[in-house]
Amino acid sequence: MNTIILHQDIQDFISKNIGVSIAKLALQKNPFPEAEWILILNQIEAKTKAKDKLPTWFKTENIIYPSKISVEQTSSEKTAAYKASLISGETLIDLTGGFGVDDYYFSQKFKFVTHCEINEDLSEIVKHNLEQLEVKNLTCYAGDSAEVLKESNQKWDWIYIDPSRRNDAKGKVFMLKDCLPNVPDSLDFYFEKSDSILIKTAPLLDISAGLSELKFVKNIHIIALENEVKELLFEIHNKYLGNITIKTANILKDKIETFEFILGNDTEFPSYHLPQKYVYEPNSAIMKSGGFDEVSTSFKINKLHKHSHLYTSEELIDFPGRTFEIEKVIPYSKNEIKSELANQQANLTTRNFPETVENIRKKWKIKNGGNLYCFFTTDKNDSKIVLICRKIT
Repeated sequence: MNTIILHQDIQDFISKNIGVSIAKLALQKNPFPEAEWILILNQIEAKTKAKDKLPTWFKTENIIYPSKISVEQTSSEKTAAYKASLISGETLIDLTGGFGVDDYYFSQKFKFVTHCEINEDLSEIVKHNLEQLEVKNLTCYAGDSAEVLKESNQKWDWIYIDPSRRNDAKGKVFMLKDCLPNVPDSLDFYFEKSDSILIKTAPLLDISAGLSELKFVKNIHIIALENEVKELLFEIHNKYLGNITIKTANILKDKIETFEFILGNDTEFPSYHLPQKYVYEPNSAIMKSGGFDEVSTSFKINKLHKHSHLYTSEELIDFPGRTFEIEKVIPYSKNEIKSELANQQANLTTRNFPETVENIRKKWKIKNGGNLYCFFTTDKNDSKIVLICRKIT
């Protein structure tokens, strides 16, 4: 960790150039010959990235940032805070600490948190930053977390792991066994140190693939931020053999949309209906969950088609996703599209439809934007239709 960047004149320069093009700055002469120019540029770039993602760090003086990629890969404060709200206890150990954002929020829920990071320089940066953030109950260890576990006689309330995908696994199907640490192979060892484990994975992991590699899964959390899925969390409890609950959360500026269901609970069946007054599009966390029938049964609304994943009702309901009022339903035919939408401006979405949005726009010269929303989809009679709607905010 190079502390020369903490000199006040360098810190002032970094703050002054937040948001400035790094490529443009790189062409300038280094005004601080005592410090490496690339190091200063990295701080500017990483701090710029942190402005919206990590506002607590951004607003705190004398924070040192790691590489831009480390800032990009870390949890945002909003997802970290939500994650910390899911579990609690006295002690937690993070086996893959990274930049420490998750642990900062875990430290607000646990009495003692242990941060393990194999990269010694990154571990030193986190330790320094925690002092600036005035966190007192978080201990940092530099080195292999497996060794920390082996050498300790302690049993933690929770183990938290955010395994990273190995470089040699690129191009392959994403599996947990292709990550470091290899969680599936290490589970029995981890259970010697804790009965509760929380595993964070990238959103591209297939839920069924994760379940095929793990055991004793109690809950699967799907977390989205502003309708973009950011992470999956597999919550494991030693010897647990009950139902698995899928819990979705879409974190918005003014609220959190939540929905949950029991995986594989087929006791109720969805209802189907032709388009009614309102149409609903689930948020991205629900879409990732695959709980499409459960949405229908839980909210008592109708599906348009088994595979369309759009819902309809005559009465307006509060729904975790986007809601639209249907102005017109037309068949997908040349005359109808030419009459209603050709050369118009509209926001297009396809669901269970044979053509792409790009092809539809090109074919009918439909410009993007405006207040009109059109869903090109398939109804319960397998007819191709277009729902012409206005969004309800």
